Amino acid sequence: MRPLDWVVMFSWLVFLVSYGMWRGRKSGTVDQYLLAGKSMPWYAMGLSIMATQASAITFISTTAQAYVDGMRFVQFYFGLPLAMIVISAIAVPIFHNSGVYTAYEYLEKRFDARTRALVTVIFLVQRGLGAGISLYAPCVVLSVILGWDDRATVVLMGSLVVLYTTMGGIKAVTWADVQQMAVIMLSLLFALFTAIHLLPADITFSKALDVAGMAGRLNPVTTNFDPNDRYNIWSGLIGGMFLALAYFGTDQSQVQRYLTGKSITESRISLLFNAVAKIPMQFLILFIGAMVFVFFVFEKPPVIFHPVEKATINQATYDKAFEERAAAARAGDGPAFREAQKRFDAIRKEAQASVRPGFNDTNYIFLGFVTKYLPIGFVGLIIGVIFSAAMSAISGEINSLATVTVIDVYKRYIRPRATDSQYLWASRVFTAFWGLYAMGFASFGGNFGALIEAVNMIGSLFYGGMLGVFVLAFFFKSCTPAGAFGGVLIGEAAIFFCKFYTSIAFLWYNVIGAFAVILAGLAISAFTASRSKIET
Repeated sequence: MRPLDWVVMFSWLVFLVSYGMWRGRKSGTVDQYLLAGKSMPWYAMGLSIMATQASAITFISTTAQAYVDGMRFVQFYFGLPLAMIVISAIAVPIFHNSGVYTAYEYLEKRFDARTRALVTVIFLVQRGLGAGISLYAPCVVLSVILGWDDRATVVLMGSLVVLYTTMGGIKAVTWADVQQMAVIMLSLLFALFTAIHLLPADITFSKALDVAGMAGRLNPVTTNFDPNDRYNIWSGLIGGMFLALAYFGTDQSQVQRYLTGKSITESRISLLFNAVAKIPMQFLILFIGAMVFVFFVFEKPPVIFHPVEKATINQATYDKAFEERAAAARAGDGPAFREAQKRFDAIRKEAQASVRPGFNDTNYIFLGFVTKYLPIGFVGLIIGVIFSAAMSAISGEINSLATVTVIDVYKRYIRPRATDSQYLWASRVFTAFWGLYAMGFASFGGNFGALIEAVNMIGSLFYGGMLGVFVLAFFFKSCTPAGAFGGVLIGEAAIFFCKFYTSIAFLWYNVIGAFAVILAGLAISAFTASRSKIET
C-alpha cells in the first residue's frame, strides 16, 4: 500500500474504535457491559447484527466463493427470512419476558441445571472455534499486504481486539457497528464499479454478464435436489432456515444483540430488517466476485494469488491457456470457453499442488484484486473496512463468550453471591481469556480453505443440537429434563455420524440434528414418565 492508503486505513480504524469507546463509556455495571442496559434502538441492533455477519470473512471469502464456484452460495441465505419471522414471533418475547442475560439461563428455568450446563459447553466450544476462524481472516489481509507470517499477525490483531472489547462492552461494539455498515456498503459498491470499469473497452457490461454466465458464475438458483450438494435451493430453504433458526435463536452472540433492545417491538424490527436486507447484500457481494472473475478472464491473473508462495508451472502453457480462454470469451463461444476454462483451472490446481499438498489460495483472490487494481486511497479504505469488520465480529463473539462464561458458569457454579463489581471484573477477565483462546485456534487458519464455508461448517456441527433443545423447551410441555439432556446428546451423536460416515452436505446437519434431538427427547420423556407411573 502507498502512504495515503495507510493514512486512510488508520484514520478509519482510530475513528471507529474511538467512537465505539465513547458510546460505551458508561458501561460501569454488568447490565450495561453485557446488555447495554436494554437501551438499544432497533436500527442499532439491526445494523449491528448485519455488521457482525459482514465480517472480514464476508469480504475475503464470499467474493472468492463466487470467483471459484459462482453465485449459488447465495442460496445459503434463502431460509433466513423465514427464520427471522419465526424468531421474532416466538423467541424474542420469551427471552425478553424471562429476564435472562443468556439464552441458556432459560433452559435451567424450563428444564434443569444439567441441561443448561450441557448446552453452555456446546456453545462455548463451537463459538470459540468460530471466533478463531473469524480472527484468522484479517491475518490473511496482513500477509497479503506486508508479507508477514500468518501466526504473527494473529497475535497482533488478536491483541488489538482483546483491548477494544474488554474496555467497551456490548454498547461500544453495537454503536461502532452502526458507523461501519455505511462504509461497508460504500466500499462494496466501489469495488464493483472498479471491476466493471477496468474491463477492456470492447467488453460491455452486457458482455461481461454473458461471460460470467458461460463460466457458470451467474447461478444464484439451482433447483436440483441432492443431499450431497452444499448449495441448492432446497438446502438453502430448509437447511439454511434451520441454521438461521439456531444461529439467531440459540447462539448467544446473536441473542445478546436483541436482548439489548428497548422493547420486544424494537428487537423484532431489528431482526425483520435483517430478513429484508441480508439476501440483497450477499447477492451484491457474490456478484462482485463474479465480476472480478470476468475481469481476470481478460487481465492475466497470477497463477496463484498468494503473494509469497511460489508455484512451479510451465509459463508457456499457462499463457496459452489464458489467451485461449480470453479469445473464446470475446467470441462468445460457450463450449470453447468452458473447455478453455477447464484447462485453465487444471493448470491452477497443478500449480497449487506444487506449492504443497492441500494448498488453497481462495482467500487471497479478492485481496489480490483490491491491492493491485483499486486507486490510491480506496485500497486503504477497503483494507480498513476489512480490519474493522474483523474487529467487530470478533469483539461481539468474545463478548458473548464472556457473558456465557460469567453468567452460566462463574455466577452459577463458582461465585453465586458476588457483587456487581466483581462480576464486571470477571466479565473483563473472561473476555481477555476468550480472545487468547481465539488467537490460539486461529494459528491453524491456513488449513481451513474457504473461510466462509469453514465457519458455517463448524457451526453446523453443533447448531442442530442447540436448536432441537430450544424447540423442546418452547413447544413441548411434556418434555422432561431427562428427555432434553438425552436428546441433545443423541442429536449431537447423529450429527457427528453424518460428518464422519456420510457425504451429506453440512447444511443438512442442522435439520438432522434438530429432529434427532426432538424425537429422542420426546421418546425419553415418554419412557421416563411411564416408568414413574409404574413405580408409583
